[in-house]
Amino acid sequence: MDGSFPPIEIAALAIAGGYLFGSIPFGLVLTRLAGLGDIRDIGSGSIGATNVLRTGNKPLAAATLVLDSGKGAIAVVIAMMLAGPTVGILAGVAAVFGHNFPIWLRFKGGKGVATTFGVLIAIAPLVALGAGLVWLLVAVVTRYSSAAALTAGLAAPLIAWALGLTDITVASAVLAALGWIRHHQNIGRLIAGEESKISFKRKG
Repeated sequence: MDGSFPPIEIAALAIAGGYLFGSIPFGLVLTRLAGLGDIRDIGSGSIGATNVLRTGNKPLAAATLVLDSGKGAIAVVIAMMLAGPTVGILAGVAAVFGHNFPIWLRFKGGKGVATTFGVLIAIAPLVALGAGLVWLLVAVVTRYSSAAALTAGLAAPLIAWALGLTDITVASAVLAALGWIRHHQNIGRLIAGEESKISFKRKG
């Protein structure tokens, strides 16, 4: 970073754009297009890939995962091009808030795991890789998607700190805190032993 700041108007536009782009509810759009109804009436009521998976349509869940991750990464890249890395990070954080609290859905969205991962890919690939490996390990061992997301969220700022990435440490800590807040119901179910597990096996 060169220490300079972009014009406030450009920065505000980039951050607002990140929020609006993050607000696009791809899970809801895809399930409706596929004739599966409103994803908010299924499972946890979330609009994310994990809940889309509960419809039984794995390709649709994978597409949701890619698109939700992609919108976070794209928000960062566009903001960086317009206003530099600092605003890029802020736009990425805004995109995650957009996914969690989308203006189009009366601020009732998902939990932001995939979008957070996309943001991390764009701002700090090594942090994203480390957090992704933590997610995979915990998911395989416990088969709890929520536990994997919570653990990976905690790992991200620790990895960023270990790499000396101060801005990324702060941003990922904010996103981890948001993720834990959004998973409060899952945490309660994990403690009670009532959380549903994910399956890595093919049916049939």
